[in-house]
Amino acid sequence: MQDLESAVAVVGMSGRFPGAPDLESYWANLRDGVCSISALSEKELLADGADPAELRNPAYVPAQGRLEDADRFEADLFGFSRTEAAALDPQHRVLLETAWSALEDAGRAPLTAPPAAAAAGPSRTGVYVGGSPTEHALAAGTDPALAASIGALQVRILTDREFLAPWISYRLGLDGPSMTVQTACSTSLTAVHLAVQALLLGECDTALAGGVAIGSVRRQGYVHYQGGIFSPDGRCRPFDEKAAGTVPGSGVGVLVLRRLVDALADGDPVRAVIRGTAVTNDGAGKVGFTAPGVDQQTAAIAEAWAAAGLEPSAAQYLEAHGTGTELGDRIELEAASAAFAGGDGIGLGSVKSNIGHADAAAGAAALIKTILMLEHATLAPTVDVTSPLAALDRSPLRLVTEAEEWPSRDGLPRLAGVTSVGIGGTNVHVVVQEAPGRRARAGSATRPVVLPLSARTEPQLALLADRLATRLRAADAPALRDVAHTLRTGRVGMPVRAYVVAGEAREAADRLTALAEGRRDTRTDPLGEAWLRGEEVTWPALDGEAGRVRLPTYPFAGERYGAMTLRKAAAQRTEAPEAPSPAPRNELEDQVAALVVEALDLTGAADLAQSYFEAGGDSLTAVHLAGRLRDELGIEVPIQLFLEPVTLRDMTTQICELKRNGAADSALDALLSEFEAES
Repeated sequence: MQDLESAVAVVGMSGRFPGAPDLESYWANLRDGVCSISALSEKELLADGADPAELRNPAYVPAQGRLEDADRFEADLFGFSRTEAAALDPQHRVLLETAWSALEDAGRAPLTAPPAAAAAGPSRTGVYVGGSPTEHALAAGTDPALAASIGALQVRILTDREFLAPWISYRLGLDGPSMTVQTACSTSLTAVHLAVQALLLGECDTALAGGVAIGSVRRQGYVHYQGGIFSPDGRCRPFDEKAAGTVPGSGVGVLVLRRLVDALADGDPVRAVIRGTAVTNDGAGKVGFTAPGVDQQTAAIAEAWAAAGLEPSAAQYLEAHGTGTELGDRIELEAASAAFAGGDGIGLGSVKSNIGHADAAAGAAALIKTILMLEHATLAPTVDVTSPLAALDRSPLRLVTEAEEWPSRDGLPRLAGVTSVGIGGTNVHVVVQEAPGRRARAGSATRPVVLPLSARTEPQLALLADRLATRLRAADAPALRDVAHTLRTGRVGMPVRAYVVAGEAREAADRLTALAEGRRDTRTDPLGEAWLRGEEVTWPALDGEAGRVRLPTYPFAGERYGAMTLRKAAAQRTEAPEAPSPAPRNELEDQVAALVVEALDLTGAADLAQSYFEAGGDSLTAVHLAGRLRDELGIEVPIQLFLEPVTLRDMTTQICELKRNGAADSALDALLSEFEAES
């Protein structure tokens, strides 16, 4: 491989996309040509708050590239209380977990600074990510009770996408540059470009790069407008004569990057190599602000391949932006055909046909798809295409519509380009190369090794053991010493612990299966027993040279925290103009007391003799409790009531009096009415 000094290794990846909670299922869907865009039923839409009148609109399209379980979050793992987690935007939650998994995929422990590369000085890990606008953030910004209780700044910190990168740096203890990137649809590929540049300039030694897009956790369709960007039938057909628009999608993807020379020296699990990147903007050279331009898309491709020291004609595949819009596809095809003019039969595709347009995460989805294709030496098809654009007949590009082998060639590795284009004109292109063959290391395990495992709960530990057993039974199972090294240095020690002792992979798999099934291993080890007791263990050197390998990552098991929504608040305003009749005094006090006990996690009514703060209450819990009192009992409670130095029992009585006196705060309704009138 030439010019290693300017190459960057992808050493870890993690992502969640429509129909795919992990990258294994993502690849299976891509390989098999699965369209993961959901067709939503009227029942599902109504259950998630859709307006019945909107559903009757003939132009309403009940389709969505939906990310399942987007409102789940393992808050305790990241140091958030339940009430903080409820206020935190779902994009932040999902991105934090994905960043954690990406680091583990790289064989590096989150919360632990990676060792510095040889002669590279102190190690720093940078974060370069971006996100999309969200319904949760909009609803939080128009909730006066939330602002009154925790302040407008705190609302921004917990919900605004500009804090996506800082939250990752703070919660994972990463002290390199931390930047939230926003270039519309090209956000996450721009983040990769910036991360690559930072690594090459020495601003950091490891970098996380990617993006997230979860506009809403609700099931929702969209209204198709003639001439708009959205498809009339809920399908995205890139580079097809019948292409009529894209479909809104969600997703999240994070890549871990290091300088290639450092990754190879440290024995990192290199998944692919980024040879060059470039960013341009169309400026005024296009018909309108939202329209793409030909010349600067061509320039981005040419500049990226020049940075790689390669001719564009060396490419075998182009993962295009490919929105499936008539104007966008034709301009992109014209630009790419000019850039790759010296090539022939270069494959072309777009992941948007599979998952829809993931907005700020679209570039990460495309880059991860390309890396997976390189790893499997297989070109995945662009789906739902029946009539490729006629212009392809005069182009060096050909649309890939069926899965096919990605052939190797003499003298050159497999090479691909990935393009992302943002509204506003920011064009990004990345040149990706297959990973170099991992050099064989002398020696093998000559004695049994301890494989330590840990999780936050027993079920998660069992699931982790089962997944690791499956990995060790695979035909390409890693060397056991590498597995032991990765588990010892690349995972965070958690409270629930176990270990197995084995001398080879098959034995380890069998013992891990027994562990997953609840059968205790009779084979023990003194250091393993110290690990079980929660002690800091200094593991002995392993036989032979050990490196990091990809192993199953932490199985998150968070509960649902939901998301704030504008529709629910609007429905409460329009559909419930009259407050329900007050419950009898004793019944209402019992209901309020029960909510207070549950919100503060008290043992029972006896704990109501203490004050709110003595019971462990905080401002976010107050917001949560006020919301439940409003939603479930129709009582508008001023946040200041929770701050008064009275017992919880007296506070409960005061809340009941508010109900009986009909007191209400109409500020929320007024703000929401204004917001919806403007939107």
